Amino acid sequence: MKEGTKSRSADQVDQEAAGMGGNVNIAVGPDLSTISGDVLSEFGPQLIRLMGDIVRNPLFPESELARIKKDAVRQLSVSKAQPQSLALEEFRRMMYPGHPYGRVFPTQEMIERFTIADVRRFYKDNFGAQRTSVYIAGKFDAKAMEAAVRQTFEGWEKGPAVYTNIPKPVTKKSFGLVERPGAPQSTIYVGLPVVNPIDKDYVKMAVTNSLLGGSFASRITSNIREKKGYTYSPFSQVSSRYRDAYWVEIADVGTDVTGLALKEILSEVKHLASEPPPADELKGIQNYIGGTFVLQNSTRQGIIGQLTNLKLHGLPDSYLTNYVKNVFAVTPADVQQITQKYIRPDDMTLVIVGDKKKVEEQIKDYASPKPEGK
Repeated sequence: MKEGTKSRSADQVDQEAAGMGGNVNIAVGPDLSTISGDVLSEFGPQLIRLMGDIVRNPLFPESELARIKKDAVRQLSVSKAQPQSLALEEFRRMMYPGHPYGRVFPTQEMIERFTIADVRRFYKDNFGAQRTSVYIAGKFDAKAMEAAVRQTFEGWEKGPAVYTNIPKPVTKKSFGLVERPGAPQSTIYVGLPVVNPIDKDYVKMAVTNSLLGGSFASRITSNIREKKGYTYSPFSQVSSRYRDAYWVEIADVGTDVTGLALKEILSEVKHLASEPPPADELKGIQNYIGGTFVLQNSTRQGIIGQLTNLKLHGLPDSYLTNYVKNVFAVTPADVQQITQKYIRPDDMTLVIVGDKKKVEEQIKDYASPKPEGK
């Protein structure tokens, strides 16, 4: 779509955006495709018109397809050489068998099979007015911007309805080992499906995650980074999509301490499930989340990100206005209960990318009865 429109070449698109002091970007995620632009405030209406042309009138020049496919194959090769990419791919494959969320990367054969007819058909089947939302944040003339939006998108075909495909993720103990002979480190992914943003427990889940592994002051980070020195930058997260989310702890650890690191990760989960955290520890985490939330919403991109999230999940505006209050309403008992209810070691998917000969024996107590090596 960045390779030009029916009235602008690719160079013209880039030069026009640069002339406004900014650029236009296109990104594709598991739930949303986004066309975004950031320019000096006086050029807002012109940016709307440029982006509207890109969205409504893409040229899809066949002459550029071979180059784009070669770039995609090259990027795929680079990604598949990274242990964290391999771990994510296997983790998602195991958690979402047969679902698009479970396919992180295409194969080289898939890329090479794409024709310009496939591209144009995909656009026709997925782009249109009723699937599209427009968000604007920053300093601008509101009347001029509204007029530009209305003029730019007036008469756009309704297009296809929103498509949903809610997954049924695997929630059982499972294990995958991706072989990297001679690797000095093992990459660990361990986690399971949890509540998604529309659930009443989601904010409590977010607080629990930050205390357990999702912040620099978290328990898992303090343990395996600061105390044990097993890893440099471990972290946990609640990764969400439409009507779906999972909790996962991610760590690159020394090959010889793979089993010990995994033991400490699960030990911290069990400890939090057995005993509520001290009030002062929780308060520190709440201060961190509240401060981060305010900082994120102080940027144009952050505001649009929040609005997009509300629309995707069908959340009310009160989700944002009450977020900090709800974070500080979480109690130590809540954190313990959330851990007990949702972060259950016996139901976790474990993926390790590393040297099978050196790792397999270390993690035998955590693996399925018959590990699936690759």
